[in-house]
Amino acid sequence: MSSLNLSPTAISELLFSQTGLALISLLLTLFCYFVAKRLYRLHRVWWLAPIVLAPVVITLLVFNLDIPLPTYFEYTHWLMAMLAPATIAFALPIYRERKLIRQYPLTIALGVIAGLLLGMISSWLLVKFVPLPVELSKSLLVRSVSTPFAMEATSAFGGVPELTAMMVLITGIIGMLVCEPLFKLMHIRTSLGKGVALGASAHGAGAAKASELGQQEGVIASLTMIFIGIAMVLGAPVFAVIFS
Repeated sequence: MSSLNLSPTAISELLFSQTGLALISLLLTLFCYFVAKRLYRLHRVWWLAPIVLAPVVITLLVFNLDIPLPTYFEYTHWLMAMLAPATIAFALPIYRERKLIRQYPLTIALGVIAGLLLGMISSWLLVKFVPLPVELSKSLLVRSVSTPFAMEATSAFGGVPELTAMMVLITGIIGMLVCEPLFKLMHIRTSLGKGVALGASAHGAGAAKASELGQQEGVIASLTMIFIGIAMVLGAPVFAVIFS
């Protein structure tokens, strides 16, 4: 049995090869996410949230280290592929919070319907009045639902999953930033109202923000986000015809 005995030159060649850079990209991505998550637990400021800090740092590293995008995505695309099976895990909070669902069925149902329709109508109006590339326009229509659902539904609209993921990310960040001033402006004080609004408009980022506001806000936001995502995936073929 031969032992692996790499010289410093061979290690250097491996690190700077395409495979080495792809592996480094994956490790950097995971490192940035976990560091951002740790920092956000210690200091609850919006710009330290993993959904904000990690993409910014990773983008700066990729450009400054001159890593080609195909090389960056060679291994990191598996992180995106894991979103689909992770969707199954959304069934767990629905089961756990079934009592809450039975308690407020009309509020949650109306929040889901309103959030779903307003998200698509506002995106449709945006692409109608602002000239955007066709692929970006089609990728924008499902921006208000959580990434696993959006990436599944966007194919029905003719969107590009990678662009859709970026639009979902931007929507979530904006939702996190503007929610509290909007709640004050619109006099939304109930936990149900805040939770439904955040889950319907800002998906996972909104649910995380809702959890900071209160336990019930977080639960309601999570349930709303899940139901809207399921409705989007199931109705995507019909919505694509209506909003095409």
